[in-house]
Amino acid sequence: MNIPEIKDFSEASLDAAFAEVCHQAEAAVSASGFDAEQFRLDWLGRKQGHLKAISDAWLKAAPVEAKKLIGQRFNALKEQIEGILASASAGATRVEVAELDVSLPGSAQRIGAEHPLIKTQAEIVGVFQRMGYSVGLGPEVENDFNNFESLNFPPNHPARDTQDTLVLAGQEGKPLRERLLMRTHTSPVQIRTMLEQAPPLRIVIPGKVHRNEAADATHSPVFHQVEGLCVDTNITFSDLKGTLDHAMKAFFGSAVKTRFFPSFFPFTEPSADVQISCIFCGGKGCRKCKHSGWIELLGCGMVDPAVFEAVNARRIELGREPVYDTAKISGFAFGMGVDRIAMMKYGISDIGLLYSGDMRFLEQFA
Repeated sequence: MNIPEIKDFSEASLDAAFAEVCHQAEAAVSASGFDAEQFRLDWLGRKQGHLKAISDAWLKAAPVEAKKLIGQRFNALKEQIEGILASASAGATRVEVAELDVSLPGSAQRIGAEHPLIKTQAEIVGVFQRMGYSVGLGPEVENDFNNFESLNFPPNHPARDTQDTLVLAGQEGKPLRERLLMRTHTSPVQIRTMLEQAPPLRIVIPGKVHRNEAADATHSPVFHQVEGLCVDTNITFSDLKGTLDHAMKAFFGSAVKTRFFPSFFPFTEPSADVQISCIFCGGKGCRKCKHSGWIELLGCGMVDPAVFEAVNARRIELGREPVYDTAKISGFAFGMGVDRIAMMKYGISDIGLLYSGDMRFLEQFA
């Protein structure tokens, strides 16, 4: 832009100079390749716009008696340029709308569907919600205390080995309980809930977990779990069996049977593995159940008193009352893999398909 020179500051000279600037603005709008946003920045920009440059050039050289005349004309010029920009922008919009060919076929809006993992997880959670359980959520990056120590995992337990657990880098200088890792189960949410709330508790915990495992048809370093925790007075193993039997029937159908086998988990005692009668053959025996008639589905048990003691100790550290008195309360916990249940339900043979993002696979569930 060329800033006109003002030889004298009479009203006639000022009118001519401002008219020349307005003409240049109109010419810029008429030029090919007009960009409304660039025009606004070039002319109305606060720091480097043309109007700023004109104001600095003319006001500095003007005598005191002419500054008022320049200021009045400058305000009028700014309004003119804003009007020019508004008209040009409206015109560009009209042209764009005019070029729309309404006779062309529209874009098809494809209907989406829930991912089979999310759908399965929601169905499992829904079963327990209808039984009065609330939903608990927590972070995927956890500290060692919540993930291991409070759950009765001693320091030399194999699950702590880096072959199973993904530990964040740069944690060596911290105390073991404060070191960060990718949670290996959703059990830390049980601890977080007990640290925040007093009994009674009934929570179901869905979420993603991470382990350093080689991927194959049935294993993935990332997978999903649903865990549950019930804490109250007079909770027994019979309550646990009744809860899980009802849940399996609600999810797989009323004909499904359950059976419990002794097992071991550091955070429950006694512990059990739960099997259900094969949903494919009705318990008669087939390839899916290895001709046994039963499918192992989840683990469970009564909460080990050591877990309650660890929670109480931590609550005291945090300045809270130790309300989990093992002489008065008891509880049970359970956990199941969502991926495996989804694979059973939908006949999926490779867990990798659930994480591949292959639309050809996912479209089957739409």
